[in-house]
Amino acid sequence: MDGVERKRTEARRSMMKDSDLKRDSGIPERVTLKKEIGLLSACTIIIGNIIGSGIFISPKGVLEHSGSVGLALVVWVLGGGIAALGSLCYAELGVTIPKSGGDYSYVTEIFGGLMGFLLLWSAVLIMYPTTLAVIALTFSNYVLQPVFPHCVPPYIATRMLSTICILFLTWVNCYSVRLATRIQDTFTVGKLLALGLIITVGLVQIFGGNYESLTPQVAFMFNKAPSIGQIALAFLHASFAFSGWNFLNYVTEEVVDPRRNLPRAIYISIPLVTFVYTLTNIAYFSSMSPEELLSSNAVAVTFGEKLLGMFSTLMPISVALSTFGGINGYLFTSSRLCFSGAREGHLPSLLAMIHFKHCTPIPALLVCCTATIVILCIGETHSLINYVSFINYLSYGVTIASLLYYRWKKPNLYRPIKSGQRIWDKECFLSSTRKSILLKWQNGLTDLLSQAKLLDHSEFCTTLIWHFFT
Repeated sequence: MDGVERKRTEARRSMMKDSDLKRDSGIPERVTLKKEIGLLSACTIIIGNIIGSGIFISPKGVLEHSGSVGLALVVWVLGGGIAALGSLCYAELGVTIPKSGGDYSYVTEIFGGLMGFLLLWSAVLIMYPTTLAVIALTFSNYVLQPVFPHCVPPYIATRMLSTICILFLTWVNCYSVRLATRIQDTFTVGKLLALGLIITVGLVQIFGGNYESLTPQVAFMFNKAPSIGQIALAFLHASFAFSGWNFLNYVTEEVVDPRRNLPRAIYISIPLVTFVYTLTNIAYFSSMSPEELLSSNAVAVTFGEKLLGMFSTLMPISVALSTFGGINGYLFTSSRLCFSGAREGHLPSLLAMIHFKHCTPIPALLVCCTATIVILCIGETHSLINYVSFINYLSYGVTIASLLYYRWKKPNLYRPIKSGQRIWDKECFLSSTRKSILLKWQNGLTDLLSQAKLLDHSEFCTTLIWHFFT
């Protein structure tokens, strides 16, 4: 017995020595993500992720598929309404299931591991790398536009600049959460100022009497009546511009007092972005005819060249700053998705590791960076937008369906917020999601069949990986 007691005493002393060594070396007892995101940073994460490249490239697609200025503006307003309904659903899920990981965490909690696993791998391999690639390509195109004023920037130049931008911001996010959020705060203010400049110039044009294309008689004049499928495509382009409204849910564990700040940030951010987007499009139409907008490869640059004169270079600089902040925001949030998936055992455990000093998920950030670089080297901007919008709506539909099921399964569960106390909002959002997917399928069957083959292939691969990990 004395020998056993002596061994226990020595083991206890050894543990105390290890603890003292960790304390002396600055290594914390338990390495976790820090709660450093307040209400302001939460708002800038949502706004910064939504306002990226979309408002500078989607107006052309929305106008092209809607067929008239008036219907295009209606699509933008309704797109903001759909984002608002969706964000209310996610706010309820975020405070009911306060985990980082967003859609993945909620679907895994409610529907089980297999559904969450498939959603996770679709997001990691398709959704977020593709969106990051689109924003990075927009960044490089606008930066290089003044260098190549009379032609499209070279393929190699845009890819190299995009890669450099992604690598730099990956390093920033690996180094410090605080530095990454400060960059997000700064560039969010910068992109709002850029859009404020466009809106101000547009309002000056309107007050000067240049609003012919905005009058009801002209705004709703169609060259040909758009089909239902074309309107669905217009909504998909608008939805790409609004994508990112759910991204605060990916970093819930790093939000200070998430039960209060998560819904507040959503209530502030989504109406603000919808208001800014609508006014920005009104400004575009006040100074450019529909033909000019459709023929432009860089809408904001064309707008600046037409109205700002010698200050027209402010436009590509402003768009570059906007997309730079958007890339930072997407890297910050998508890496937390990888981290959450690895913590649940659906990704390699390496991705759940956090740097003991910087408290950042470095392996997850490196995976997001690598996947994005691969996709931006093999895709073009507009084809990537159609592809990722389709996958996004599938993801949103599954997540909202999980909320409906959770309310039915656990009606007495405490919910700090309950969106409108009615389920009608969720049904509307889910219905619009289904309709957008089905109409897009009807409109572009050939294109979607190729996408479906990719989806089948990816789901087949992820199912095999599921069996491997489980």
